Amino acid sequence: MNTPIKLMLVEDHKLIRVGIKTLFEEADGYEVIAEAENGRDAISKALLYKPDVILLDLGLPDISGIKVINELNENECMAKIIVLSSHNIENEIVKVLSMGVYAYVIKDINTEMLLNIVKSVNDGAMWLDPKVVPLLREKSDKIIPQKQTSRAMFRNSHANLTQREYEVLKLVVEGKSNNDIAQELCISEHTAKAHVCNIIQKLLVDDRTQAAVKAIKEGLV
Repeated sequence: MNTPIKLMLVEDHKLIRVGIKTLFEEADGYEVIAEAENGRDAISKALLYKPDVILLDLGLPDISGIKVINELNENECMAKIIVLSSHNIENEIVKVLSMGVYAYVIKDINTEMLLNIVKSVNDGAMWLDPKVVPLLREKSDKIIPQKQTSRAMFRNSHANLTQREYEVLKLVVEGKSNNDIAQELCISEHTAKAHVCNIIQKLLVDDRTQAAVKAIKEGLV
């Protein structure tokens, strides 16, 4: 039996927090081990309970969610953070991505999609809400340049990537887990993992999140 994903919910609105908690408690493979309604409580509980994934609202009543992320980073918290926001504000998005969050999700997300995002993030994938990507592409050169390089230029820069590795990289950018990639490309999960490892090595990055961001910056997607 697979170990459930240990979740912590950080949300000051009780009705929303209870709804999210109920969603995950009724689904297989997830366990809500902690809840917090303010930033200070979130920091102390994250360090105490050590969740796998934290669902974090940025608009908290005492300190901002960005401050929470910063303090968790300083304390070397290993939890993967998913930001839940009501807004798609460019500066906010750029800031949290630069701080290492794994996903930025607008709160009107489909419930089934949220379950899948948490699973993918726990597997090491990153995910950006579709509403966020056009905003970054239009207004921010910190994450996605306005004038993207061509696919040919990307290939010239990284000619050692195989065609299959390009296919896998595109799926990594879409936030797919190794299992998702394996199913979509009709390969084994072991092979998918090997492709991801090769991509990380060839792009000279540390993890799949950095590989995805680099691919976006270089104009592959």
